[in-house]
Amino acid sequence: MRLLSKSKGLQGELTVPADKSISHRSIMFGAISHGTTTVYNFLKAEDCLSTIEVFKKLGVKIEEQDGVFHIEGKGFEGLQAPKEVLDVGNSGTTIRLVSGILAGRPFKTVLSGDASLNKRPMNRVMLPLIEMGAKASGHEGTEYPPITIEGGELSAISYQMPVASAQVKSALLFAALQADGESTILEKEHSRNHTEEMIRQFGGVISVEGKKITLKGNQQLTAQKVHVPGDISSAAFFLVAASLVPNSSVLLKHVGINPTRTGILEVLKAMGAKIELVDQDQTNQAADLKIDSAFLTSCEIGGEIIPRLIDELPILALAATQAQGTTVINDAEELKVKETNRIDATAKELNKMGAHIIPTEDGMIIHGPTPLHGAEVNSHGDHRIGMMLQVAALLTEEPVTLARPEAVNISYPAFFEDIKQLSKGE
Repeated sequence: MRLLSKSKGLQGELTVPADKSISHRSIMFGAISHGTTTVYNFLKAEDCLSTIEVFKKLGVKIEEQDGVFHIEGKGFEGLQAPKEVLDVGNSGTTIRLVSGILAGRPFKTVLSGDASLNKRPMNRVMLPLIEMGAKASGHEGTEYPPITIEGGELSAISYQMPVASAQVKSALLFAALQADGESTILEKEHSRNHTEEMIRQFGGVISVEGKKITLKGNQQLTAQKVHVPGDISSAAFFLVAASLVPNSSVLLKHVGINPTRTGILEVLKAMGAKIELVDQDQTNQAADLKIDSAFLTSCEIGGEIIPRLIDELPILALAATQAQGTTVINDAEELKVKETNRIDATAKELNKMGAHIIPTEDGMIIHGPTPLHGAEVNSHGDHRIGMMLQVAALLTEEPVTLARPEAVNISYPAFFEDIKQLSKGE
């Protein structure tokens, strides 16, 4: 249990942790490219460290010197059969994307994770990989990890995505890079495009026209230097905290603003948040974000914007509890298969604190504003739920205690300390 901090105002500037999605992919692309890839500002959180350990077990030499990571890649063909089960920890990104990489390798691999990850469905990745020619199966005939991948020669695929998922799309792109022929992926809605961007950065050729992605197989990639910007998913907690806590003014330094990730900015601005982008860095798609306290009003969140803020929906739900009016979140069924069922967990924990949230099949109905009070709450082992509840605790007079606070280490080990750094205290 952890007693959460309260605040009468957040002031100052902060550099949030590096982007988790780009950190994962920088290791993966370095491993499958030819030459030594150098990664600056890598996120050393548990999920991303799981990715490093996986590729070390696949025979890739990865070293850290003075905070800079060097990955010696020998192409897809340089990956070696591991001598043991690949442990991905809590990282859904790792297990899904690595499945796509292993689908084209001529050996058998078993991928497993912690208790939470091993409850996450994998058919959405395994079925199209099987269609391409790989053998993939879950534990005892289910679709759940541990999963076994037996790779080999792959054929190109033309695939209509049934859900908007950057993880599934990325797994198929990694497989398509190794396949014979030209693959086509049709997205249901635009999801984050870091994999497409990094294929280009590492010298690959990929075509994106609207929601249609075309990629030729048997491409060779070349090592690069990668500068990882700050993670907007981590910044989101401070965007909402500074908006909700009176007497707040916060500057977040060098945050990634890839357009496929900035749905959180658009929704908060639509709700009346005072957010300003300053000192933009076009090359690395980053900017400093200045946030001041604001009066928020309700809005509707659904449709094409959902994949661009899927990880930010729990903290947006908290914002909605303090906004004037009723906020409706739709089309977010993907939240059910994250680290936990984030629809139910968000509603359950915030309702303990006095919120009025009704979970639905694909989202939430949130009535606001409702004053929040102290309670005993639980992260459910989900880093984003844990961090959201700390932001909620900034708004209460009574104590809030959090069970399983260590979950935040998945993406943001210094989160509680950074909250205290900005806070004026009780």
